[in-house]
Amino acid sequence: MSGSQASYRDRIYIVKDIILKLVEYGELNQTTLVSFCGLNLKKHKSILDELELNDLISRSETQFGKRVVTVYRPTQKGREFCRSILEPYEKMFPRRKNIIEEHDELTKEEGQLAKGS
Repeated sequence: MSGSQASYRDRIYIVKDIILKLVEYGELNQTTLVSFCGLNLKKHKSILDELELNDLISRSETQFGKRVVTVYRPTQKGREFCRSILEPYEKMFPRRKNIIEEHDELTKEEGQLAKGS
């Protein structure tokens, strides 16, 4: 595992973020999807390919002049997978980020209380 622990995100949450963003917007081009989900295309392209291979998302390419734009959409199977598997998983095992943020907020509040007294 590279990088700091605070910036690490489990693969299942990356998958959920991708599918949720696609459900929210209907379709997104590759650049926008990667940006909205906080991903690195080189590092996470394999996840997009795997989701497409498993029919959870679909990909289409459109040519605009010399440029090829890749657009992703959620499939019905992807929506169902998110609703029936990913959402219950996140309820049972909340993201570490939320726990870390809550801890930081409590620590900050405790510090402010200590200064005030």
